[in-house]
Amino acid sequence: MAVIDGKALAETIKLEIREEVLLLKEQRKNIPHLAAVLIGNNPASESYVKSKVRSCEHVGFESTLIRKDDSITEQELLDIVKDLNEEEDIDGFIVQLPLPKHIDEQKVTLAIDPKKDVDGFHPVNFGRMAQGLPCYLPATPFGILTMLERYKVETEGKHCVVLGRSNIVGSPMSILLSRKAYPGNCTVTLVHSRTKDLSAEIKRADIVIAAIGIPHFVTADMVKEGAVIIDVGINRVEDDSRRRGYRLVGDVEYDAVSSKASLITPVPGGVGPMTVTSLLLNTLSASKKEIYS
Repeated sequence: MAVIDGKALAETIKLEIREEVLLLKEQRKNIPHLAAVLIGNNPASESYVKSKVRSCEHVGFESTLIRKDDSITEQELLDIVKDLNEEEDIDGFIVQLPLPKHIDEQKVTLAIDPKKDVDGFHPVNFGRMAQGLPCYLPATPFGILTMLERYKVETEGKHCVVLGRSNIVGSPMSILLSRKAYPGNCTVTLVHSRTKDLSAEIKRADIVIAAIGIPHFVTADMVKEGAVIIDVGINRVEDDSRRRGYRLVGDVEYDAVSSKASLITPVPGGVGPMTVTSLLLNTLSASKKEIYS
């Protein structure tokens, strides 16, 4: 068993991005600028956005954080999105989810200019991805593809089971791993809460992408020997021995499954750091106008 160290890989890629930004500065070219909109005080959102801002500083990007109370109206948020769409100095931006219940997340997502949608959530980017056209890939699937590529995981002809069908991870992963490219050319099975004999489906997999959001859902008896396990889950479980009263675990029972896996991602320190790094890569691409002119 070997561990896919997402934290170390993310740092390596950030250094690569930093070197490119330094070159852009020497050439007096546009420095990538990422903006983030944070509504309310959700602890997980706060932590994630802070990580994004720190990462921008680390690689030399410019960054802007727009914070608003959760009493903001939907129209006020849409006005912020409109301003960011029109701001020439902003290469890309994200509206951190989840949003307050009185705001329609889909309406806000649709209002974002696809050219600045570095989260890759807009239907235009999703549709381009599905057709194999240049686009901003959703950050977490992009990070997983990068991990598979950098660790030289063989994917062609392999059977991949994606556990979870969200538009953020599961659905795009099923599309990307079945595409005619590397990483890709997999035979993909997308399973979910309504799948019959889900355990049997997972046990057939050479590669498992677990993104169901249930702590330790994938157990050792579900996994065949030598499988590659990518654990996307980040779940809080109570733990009185920890100062914060909880610890983070994945969707995979790591200790037991790791003894059967050929490669596995830990939680934390696996997919999470690569998600933020992928957002930086999308922003760099946006600043260079590699996808949209």
